[in-house]
Amino acid sequence: MMKTAVGWHVELEFEEDGQHTRAVAMVRLPDGSEVRAHGRASRHRTDSDQPRVGEEIAGARALNELAMELLTKAHEEIDSASGRTSSPIHV
Repeated sequence: MMKTAVGWHVELEFEEDGQHTRAVAMVRLPDGSEVRAHGRASRHRTDSDQPRVGEEIAGARALNELAMELLTKAHEEIDSASGRTSSPIHV
């Protein structure tokens, strides 16, 4: 039996203002729907200016939120199809 390979592309975009970094993570699913999530990071005034670190933190937070959004979406679809309530908390 041949399996079908599916690929998802996750996009991350960043906005920075010197003190704050904001990230938006987005994935477009094969059914055409999109899931978006946001993450933020703030630089303490005594920290050195390292934009890459802010991007890593904000990006990680956005991806973490994206993962939770995907779990919630999947469980809503399970519930809709099965007529029962499932729990998205199992990580």
